Amino acid sequence: MRDLLARLKRHFFVFLAVLGPGFITAVVDNDSGGIYTYSQAGARWLYLPLWTLLPITVALIVTQEMCSRMGAVTGKGLSDLIREEFGLRITFGIMLLLVMANFTNIVAEFAGVATALDLFGVSKYISVPLAGVLVWFLAVKGNYASVEKIFLFACVIYISYVIAGFLVKPDWHEALITSIRPTLMLDGGYITMLIAMVGTTIAPWMQFYLQAAVVEKGITAKEYRESRVEVIVGCVMTSVIAFFIIVACAGAYRGHPTDIKDASEAALAFKPFGQYAFLLFSAGLLNASVFAACILPLSTAYSVCEGLGFESGVSRTWKEAPIFYWLYTLLIVVGAGVVLVPNFPMVRMILLSQVLNGMLLPFILIFMIILVNKKGLMKEWVNPPLYNAVAWVTAIVVIGMTLALTGISLRGE
Repeated sequence: MRDLLARLKRHFFVFLAVLGPGFITAVVDNDSGGIYTYSQAGARWLYLPLWTLLPITVALIVTQEMCSRMGAVTGKGLSDLIREEFGLRITFGIMLLLVMANFTNIVAEFAGVATALDLFGVSKYISVPLAGVLVWFLAVKGNYASVEKIFLFACVIYISYVIAGFLVKPDWHEALITSIRPTLMLDGGYITMLIAMVGTTIAPWMQFYLQAAVVEKGITAKEYRESRVEVIVGCVMTSVIAFFIIVACAGAYRGHPTDIKDASEAALAFKPFGQYAFLLFSAGLLNASVFAACILPLSTAYSVCEGLGFESGVSRTWKEAPIFYWLYTLLIVVGAGVVLVPNFPMVRMILLSQVLNGMLLPFILIFMIILVNKKGLMKEWVNPPLYNAVAWVTAIVVIGMTLALTGISLRGE
């Protein structure tokens, strides 16, 4: 009994030591684009999209665990492995597509900041520059340990969506029934929403950031079991938050489903249910937007620098990793600047960012599956058959949905 308690105590402290990369990566996935996507899903389709969360969660756990394992075993980031195994030309193409998709996401995050603070009468010409300066100083003036602690604290604020969901008093019976009852339809808007939900929950940037963060934190194969638990806990929490956002919006719009213009419109729908419900939803949106505005430029800078062979990491100085910090700065300045353009179509950009994520995901997954099954690279840590099956099915389903959406769009439906 004493030995069992000693082992449990050791595993617990190792878990606390590795806590960070997997949990942060999964939770920050509920960014401003994700919140808008889930809010739109609940407002337009009510409880109908809830059934997708279970298979999406399984796919998210598998993909995130694969990246965490590759980082721990190889000690290298995903873009670094792609360059070594597939060559610079392919890596450059992947990085170009990733930067394009990530840039739309970065713009979406600053659009989320503008939207959230606009609810409290703060102009975007004040909120967006302040947010840009804040996230820049956080990474440039901090180190990995301090940045990680701030990110973990930001994860806690997501509980506001759970509380807001209960305050709305939704139809819990309908929510539970639709969660286990798959519903498919050949409707362009519905398929777009499904792709966006996959794209916002299993975003391509997550895979690159998670593996890079695992490497920078120094997690090795010895801590793999605890790291895997951390990844799973983060993925489950992400889906729980998504569940409550959809349920809350379905409850707020019950009886009159509608297309919302942005997440602030969803927040305003909570006012009839009390000031606390409105404030909690709005605070969650602001936290998610600022949080992701830090992570996404970091993820992009990590990916590009690793893929092209430059030094990277917030633990390095500007002199040690100039390309990393200049790229990070450029993404923040341009991303925030785009949002300040008068009459900028923020809602279209947010939805586009999530759909682009869904379309790029299969290509990233295919590279990941090939890499994680290389015996010479992963040794005894290669993918088990079940993980391969889930990963391949995820890639095929997303490709199928993308082709279906393209076909519907070409027919003008």
